[in-house]
Amino acid sequence: MHSEFELISRFLTPASRSTEAGVALGIGDDAALLTPAPGQRLAVSVDTSVADVHFPASAPARAIGHRALAVSLSDLAAMGARARWCLMSLTLPEPDGDWVAAFAEGFHALCRDTGVELAGGDVSRGELAVGVTVMGEVPPGEALTRTGAEPGHYLAVTGVLGGGAGGLAHWQAGERDLSTPLLGRYLLPEPRLSAGMALRGLASAAIDISDGLLADLGHLCQASGLGARLCPDSFPLAVGLVDRLGTDSALQAALSGGDDYELLVSLSPDSLEPARQRLAALEVPLTVIGSFTSEPGLQGVDASTPSGWQHFPGERP
Repeated sequence: MHSEFELISRFLTPASRSTEAGVALGIGDDAALLTPAPGQRLAVSVDTSVADVHFPASAPARAIGHRALAVSLSDLAAMGARARWCLMSLTLPEPDGDWVAAFAEGFHALCRDTGVELAGGDVSRGELAVGVTVMGEVPPGEALTRTGAEPGHYLAVTGVLGGGAGGLAHWQAGERDLSTPLLGRYLLPEPRLSAGMALRGLASAAIDISDGLLADLGHLCQASGLGARLCPDSFPLAVGLVDRLGTDSALQAALSGGDDYELLVSLSPDSLEPARQRLAALEVPLTVIGSFTSEPGLQGVDASTPSGWQHFPGERP
């Protein structure tokens, strides 16, 4: 049986830390001391992932570790921030060392891939849940925000849509092979950090797609005081989504499914091609799926279409 401190020391403390990590004092004290780069703004976001609400409790522990960090880093990507540090709180029903080891492997691997340092956290007992606070840096005046879209600006999305919902359907049907593309998109999402930084100075507004395209587009429209016209025929659907769900349900997944963690951005006509070129260099597709309008509301989709994820009420497993 492992104690809280043994779990932290053995599994959750980084094995090594770069001299450029900006962590003056990390895990092992009452608080971390961090050193932001001179002249940078600090971007901070927090997310909580709860078992059987945001991920299946029976999912592989390594995937849960990866996913918990990835969904938080996606918020930094939407701000155009460079990810630097994270804090993580882990609540466990039992102190299972093997489970925590696999969880930590997934979490630390994504830290290494994204240049993020785990600077502190906590382990406690209770229902399985993971809380992650992420911190990043962005130059003054260059952060992407939800405001700034204008009528006539293009509405564009990175990557593909519907993969998260398609992966959930795979899981619910009994699929457990994480190399299956749709299931991988659901349990092992990749935050678009490089794309977010590349879109600085080009995107007039941005948000990540976590709760569903319609729900998150609604946030953009509300922040900018605009409406939008969507072109569903142009949606870049995830590979295998139509085969898994059928044409109508695949479109519904793209509109309302959530868990895609792509970036939804506003681009002026002059910024569209430079944005495509920057993202092409990163091998990230950028697809125009509509435009912003001065008239409120959404056009091009059925008004009765569910908007997406709602925590209270109507969670999906």
